[in-house]
Amino acid sequence: MDIIQKAFDRGAKNLSEYESKMVLAAYGIPVTQEKTVKTEAEATAAAAEMGYPVVLKGSGETVSHKTELDLISLNIRDDQDLMASFRGFKERKDVSVEEFLVQQMVKGNRELMAGLKRDSQFGPCVMFGLGGVLAEILDDVAIRVAPLSEFDAMDMMGDIRANKILDEFRGKPAVDRDALASLLTGLGKLGLENETVAEVDINPIKLINGKPVAVDALIVLDQA
Repeated sequence: MDIIQKAFDRGAKNLSEYESKMVLAAYGIPVTQEKTVKTEAEATAAAAEMGYPVVLKGSGETVSHKTELDLISLNIRDDQDLMASFRGFKERKDVSVEEFLVQQMVKGNRELMAGLKRDSQFGPCVMFGLGGVLAEILDDVAIRVAPLSEFDAMDMMGDIRANKILDEFRGKPAVDRDALASLLTGLGKLGLENETVAEVDINPIKLINGKPVAVDALIVLDQA
């Protein structure tokens, strides 16, 4: 794909969140509605187009760990709050942010994750499990070697210890398992078709009426 090849050619170690999601969307993986902006006017115009509440994030291939850098402002409800967050990020002295991402706000308590890692022996392997900031601590994941069949993807869902989170939960509908299976098989296809992709991290995946959507994503390239 052009996005991956251009990033690889310029020596980038990873894609930006926006670029990563464009690649995911090309493989049929649902992603949040969002727009890259560089000015306050562009930010407010983007928010007006998608409707409040929104999220503002620092963006770019050099800003891959936004949570750790405190470059995410959630649940922004009007232009005043949006401009305040924009200026706050812009005035930071410890990190340089030239580009921003205005993104739809996806609410919900259930957070899942999916990813891909390239194993030296088995090649691209797809992961699925519990997501959010505690994903590494909970370490509740299932792994399959690509390519994945729909059966493989469904089997992964049952393999995680907290698989009941995929059922109806606190009045919310069950996860659309067919849509989630499509996301996982799409990840496997992405890894098989793009040898320069070393890793994909989609965390969190949230749910809109039971359907999974990638809220944050990062694609890491193998420059070796």
